[in-house]
Amino acid sequence: MVERERIVREEIVETPGQRAVASVEHRTTTVPSERERRLASLRRTQRVIYFVASAIAVLIMLRFTLLAMAANPDNAFASFVYGLSGLFVAPFNTLFGEPTLGNSVFEISSLVAIAVYYLLAWAVIKVVTLASAPPDATGAAYDA
Repeated sequence: MVERERIVREEIVETPGQRAVASVEHRTTTVPSERERRLASLRRTQRVIYFVASAIAVLIMLRFTLLAMAANPDNAFASFVYGLSGLFVAPFNTLFGEPTLGNSVFEISSLVAIAVYYLLAWAVIKVVTLASAPPDATGAAYDA
């Protein structure tokens, strides 16, 4: 069954008082099909997942930059960034050593964390797409 958007046309005829001339108003409303609504919902979900992954990546990249520039950990902003991003980097902290030069730290685990979170977001989006995309003979719904 091919679903198409439904177009509702409505004609309102008013005859004010006893006049012989009637005013006619035409309205056209386009109602999206169920498939289009499901695709729109799916696209919104995909954008939210990518937004969350990007926000985490930006936070981790900020951490990486502050560590590389030897930012003072007693500073309120640096402390906030280290504390918040530490939650996301913690699973990767012991994966590699951390080369240092003076007070600067090149935290490789932060870069790995960014890559892993983007891969995880991509995998979640693929699963969500496969699970909730409407039937589509052309396969266009799965091009995400």
